Amino acid sequence: MRPQFISIAGGLAALTIYTGILLGGAATIRGRESAATPDFVLETPDAIIEEPAEAPVAAEELPAEPTPSPAEAEAAAKTSRVPVRPVDPSLFAIPEEGVAKPLERIAPRPPLSAPEEKKASPIVLQRPVALAAGLVQNGGTTLQIKDIEPENAEKVCEGTGKSWPCGMVARTAFRNFLRGRALVCDQVDERTEGSAAASCTVGKINVAEWLVTNGWAIPLPGTALEAKAEAARNAKRGFYGSDPRDLSRRRLVIEPTGGADFGETVPDLQAPAGIPNWAPSIAGE
Repeated sequence: MRPQFISIAGGLAALTIYTGILLGGAATIRGRESAATPDFVLETPDAIIEEPAEAPVAAEELPAEPTPSPAEAEAAAKTSRVPVRPVDPSLFAIPEEGVAKPLERIAPRPPLSAPEEKKASPIVLQRPVALAAGLVQNGGTTLQIKDIEPENAEKVCEGTGKSWPCGMVARTAFRNFLRGRALVCDQVDERTEGSAAASCTVGKINVAEWLVTNGWAIPLPGTALEAKAEAARNAKRGFYGSDPRDLSRRRLVIEPTGGADFGETVPDLQAPAGIPNWAPSIAGE
């Protein structure tokens, strides 16, 4: 029994010592907190007792503000920087002159930049057919060359005392000029009657200039081609000359070979001026 009693007494003593340590630590912590932080006293303000407000004054008892006379209002408006509109009920709906003006419609400003001009794309005739000198057709499109007078394939000219079909020869020369070439036309001038007129080129050659230079077309008055027509007239080319199909105009004497004098002459088969790819076969056309 004695050993058990000693064990129980020792345990109780240890618990008592542990409890005393805890209580001492708690007291030390409270003392430090009270020393670092002073006591805060919450002060309650005294209640404010409001006195009852005075009774509102009736609107009838308020002194009326003096209404300015029209002369005073006008004087005040003149001295003010901003125009003052009268507030008189009789004038309330009528604005003061100079404040409200009727709306005025003004013209719109011009554009800042000129609109781009739309250029018409040129017409390309791949296989044109010459109906006459200066008149071509491709499919359903018929064009008259600009700056020259329309020619008729049945035109007849006089030269060396006899007539010859210069219109047919001019058409043949124009066909040989266009053979195997594309015709590029622009500046098309639509016409209500007849075919449209256009300025056309073959490569870098102007068609109207080529026809007038070779005498196969007559330029319109006032155009720049009149000087070339005068040069063709002086050189007797095309319409201004004689029939280029007349092979008897020039003779070529063939000198004999081997000492024999044949004395025979043959026609000059040189191509006439203004007819490219010329051949004698055009005589039967």
